[in-house]
Amino acid sequence: MIGRTLGLYLGSRFLKSVAVVFFTIFALIYMVTFVELLRRSSDNPTASAALVAWLALLDTPVVTEQILPFVVLFGAMAAFIGLTRKLELVVARAAGVSVWQFLAPPALAALALGVFAIAVYNPLSATMKRQAEIMEARVLKNKMLANDTSMWIRQTSPVGQSILRASASADSGLRLFNVSAFVFDKAGVFLERADADEAEMTDGEWRLYHVVIAAPGVAPRRADIYHLATNLAPGQVVQSFVSPESASFWSLPRLVEDTEDAGLDAVGYRLRFQSLLALPALLAAMVLIAASFSLKLSRMGGVGMQVLGGVGAGFVLYVARKLVSDLGAAGVLSTPVAAWSPAVVANMLGALTLLNREDG
Repeated sequence: MIGRTLGLYLGSRFLKSVAVVFFTIFALIYMVTFVELLRRSSDNPTASAALVAWLALLDTPVVTEQILPFVVLFGAMAAFIGLTRKLELVVARAAGVSVWQFLAPPALAALALGVFAIAVYNPLSATMKRQAEIMEARVLKNKMLANDTSMWIRQTSPVGQSILRASASADSGLRLFNVSAFVFDKAGVFLERADADEAEMTDGEWRLYHVVIAAPGVAPRRADIYHLATNLAPGQVVQSFVSPESASFWSLPRLVEDTEDAGLDAVGYRLRFQSLLALPALLAAMVLIAASFSLKLSRMGGVGMQVLGGVGAGFVLYVARKLVSDLGAAGVLSTPVAAWSPAVVANMLGALTLLNREDG
């Protein structure tokens, strides 16, 4: 075993490199998001630059979460290249430290980073995304209507049928903005139309707020709250509006239960939950892949080709993970196999490559 000091040093070098890569990519994504939101809100006088900047900040974490494996890959390669060029790993090898011993601290740090990502960062990014959806619906609502991004919901109730149209949604589709409700009786005869600023789903009904109600042959009237009965369960609405990738880790079990109670297929949420559980193992695999393409740079030369090989290996793993995930979503593979197999196979291949290349 390596000493505690050396282990902490290697782990800290790895985490620093990962942090630099992460915040660099975070800043780039933030700038792109900020510019896009500025463009979309250019004709809205209430959308100040500070408000748009805050909205872009809320939108960015959910995007960076998707590229976390590549962040770890690039960060690990940068750390190993730096250690190799300064001959620190060469000295460690000469002192009898094997490749597995000095890879243990970065691998353990990657596992801890994966646990933090699924337990803290994922719920935080999902919460920020929900807040961004609410703000975006209020700030950019006119732009949304102009772009014809309306969402439609058809439902029935004991008194008849109704159709809801909304320009934006939030809170997993349980809150709608710029809502128009077209209400019909059981025979399909149009009764009235209700236009509201917002709508919120509660038990067995939609509550529309600040409503203008228009009916044939009757003058329009206003109401603070309009109650519209529905046969839809929250799980059915959530399943229609919330993609598995945007759901919080801690809310996924509830989404699975609600979706199945509504008689719908919950395989997407199950697969997402298992994939998040497998994330720490996937990040550890990225460390092994990075080591396979970074540890012999100073002795063999060809820095560019070695780095390109590591990036290519990470890209192949991403494509394979996506392919296996699609097979799992289609029911060809079981959910645990589809979620865990990329991480397991990547760890095995990384270990095999290191066994072939290293003499430690």
